[in-house]
Amino acid sequence: MRRSACLAASLTMFVTLPASAESLWPVLQPLYEDLHANPELSFQETATAAKMAERLKALGFDVATGVGRTGVVGILKNGPGPTVMLRTDLDALPVEEKTGLPYASKATTTNAAGETVPVMHACGHDVHMTAWVGAATTLANDRKRWSGTLMMVGQPAEEVGGGAAAMLADGLFTRFPKPDVALAIHDNDSMPAGTVGMKAGPLLASADSVDIVVYGKGGHGARPHKTIDPIVVAAKIVVSLQTLVSRENDPFDPAVVTVGSIHGGTKHNIIPDDVRLQLTVRAYKPEVRDRLLRGIERIAKAECEAANAPKPPDVKVVDSTPVTVNDAALAARVEAALRKNLGGARVLVAIPIMGAEDFSLYAEPGVPILMMWVGAVNPETFERARRDGTILPGLHSSLFAPDPQPTIMTGVEALVTAAREVLGTAR
Repeated sequence: MRRSACLAASLTMFVTLPASAESLWPVLQPLYEDLHANPELSFQETATAAKMAERLKALGFDVATGVGRTGVVGILKNGPGPTVMLRTDLDALPVEEKTGLPYASKATTTNAAGETVPVMHACGHDVHMTAWVGAATTLANDRKRWSGTLMMVGQPAEEVGGGAAAMLADGLFTRFPKPDVALAIHDNDSMPAGTVGMKAGPLLASADSVDIVVYGKGGHGARPHKTIDPIVVAAKIVVSLQTLVSRENDPFDPAVVTVGSIHGGTKHNIIPDDVRLQLTVRAYKPEVRDRLLRGIERIAKAECEAANAPKPPDVKVVDSTPVTVNDAALAARVEAALRKNLGGARVLVAIPIMGAEDFSLYAEPGVPILMMWVGAVNPETFERARRDGTILPGLHSSLFAPDPQPTIMTGVEALVTAAREVLGTAR
């Protein structure tokens, strides 16, 4: 058979879970649909966290809540051996869902700015949570096969890059056991459901959020010569920023500078006093990141000076997330276990992306980390799109809808296989 046919045939097989896994999906499906229908924004995940805590308590974990504001930590000690951390993210996005699913989110909430916004699990964190619960259930019910400590971490606010830092600052690795390894999955919109993507080394980029305020001299729109127009200055900054990647960066070094938000003015015929821009900056190398950030400040100041602005712009980095680097030894060890248990056709080479993840912060205290891609696209849909060139809805899209059962169950397999590979063997 062709490789795609072999792959399609293998995706229906879940070979690493015990016989009790046959009853796992009927338990996980309603949990997934409930989480999907009832999403919560970053640092608002109180009901979501309570659901995760309730599941862990029922499995015999010692559970702490409110860690890093809305985070959950569950500890299950099962004899001597390593401490293995399994992390899931809890939060959703301010996106209006348009999938038409029977369990689609209709939720709205008030964001940090006081605005009413729709909410959707458009990044698959509901998939992550459900697979995380499935892995906790499988490992807790099968303790004879492993020895050590299982540390389940439900982390808030991944989407705003603040949750991991908040949990670490609240004593995640001091109040609780410091793990020997930290493991996580992320659903992937470019892989068929039933597959796992593995890669040692860098997998996700660093991310910096930059705020710029451009100052001008406001006035009547009919008399622009009496003003210093910050909108024109901001427009020139936006255009000039593109040269940081296209003309100053080595094409072999990934880099992204995106202006995601620009706000200024209140009316057609009023030139405002200032304009505000919000940028995201992505890179894989520290020296590339530093050069981009210096370039942003240089260009902003130069354009303002050229326009005779009344004062220099404010340029501020408001949050940063480092590169997510999978530990090479851990990745090799887990990949071998996955190929043995899932079959080689289901273990693919993970493609690095310019997205970012604050899971990377758990490596800074010296913990080896590993993030695995889990394919989320229905295999037939994936193959059809590959043939005809269709671009399928991706993460953060209002139309993103993973294929639930194979995606979640493969996530369970990946987490259980990786955890068992690191945990000690029961006596």
